[in-house]
Amino acid sequence: MVTRALTTAFVLFVALTGCSALSGGRTGIVVTTNILGDVTRAIAGTAVTVLMKPGADPHSFGVSAQDAARMENAALLIHNGLGLEEGVARNVETARASGVPTLDVGAGIGPLTYKTGEGGPDPHFWTDPARMLKAVDLITSRIIAHVPGIDAAKIRANAAAYRTRLTELDRWMAARFATLPREHRRLVTNHHVFGYLAERFGFTVIGAVIPSGTTLASPSGSDLKSLADAVRRARVPTVFADSSQPDRLVRVMAAETGLRIRVALLYSESLTAADGGAPTYLRMMRANTDAIVTGLTRERER
Repeated sequence: MVTRALTTAFVLFVALTGCSALSGGRTGIVVTTNILGDVTRAIAGTAVTVLMKPGADPHSFGVSAQDAARMENAALLIHNGLGLEEGVARNVETARASGVPTLDVGAGIGPLTYKTGEGGPDPHFWTDPARMLKAVDLITSRIIAHVPGIDAAKIRANAAAYRTRLTELDRWMAARFATLPREHRRLVTNHHVFGYLAERFGFTVIGAVIPSGTTLASPSGSDLKSLADAVRRARVPTVFADSSQPDRLVRVMAAETGLRIRVALLYSESLTAADGGAPTYLRMMRANTDAIVTGLTRERER
């Protein structure tokens, strides 16, 4: 009887102290997308939970019940915003409503509006490294303001070092794209994802196979024909598909032109695993820059 009483008392103690710990304060940083997760880890270290797996589609990925609980108990929840994470928007709103400090990064970087018929803010700001400098500032200030127990001086030093690397990336990309004449800087992608890059580096977006900013939309037969006609007129030598998305529609459109058009893959919306071609944001942007320059240089070799 004594043993049973002690056991019962211990179970009650664990249950009560566990509940007390949960209610006593929020802990940890949770980030929705792996691109922002990589940047946040560069600033705050490895103690960051990233919800989106490598190679996932940010428009459609979902979270487990355990991940949803992490979101609702985080000291800070960082998300891309501007409608990107369609599969977890409800979870983000639930966490915000429960009192979790949240950072909508996209809303703070001066978002562009889609230049397509759909209008609305474009969430793909990370294709412009200059805007990612602003993202670093936003993330850094929120971490210092909301995450208990952090070393603010260390966070600021990490952020400054990462800003230097972003500035170097921006200059390198500008130099690489400068090797392409302006009339050759014409992009066709699987969906509208490179508007920020186009504005930053002087590209023209001819169109997208999926005429939308989300991969969840579907093109019609007339959409594909219209884009094929535009590609034929512009004599674009390469169209670009996202590495995390099937490229069947891109190849159908390329065949529709009746021209010899190459289909190349870009890491446009998700990082890869460590052994892939884009395990970090910085490496992703360099890989994409090289792929775009290589693909569009072919026009001069015809």
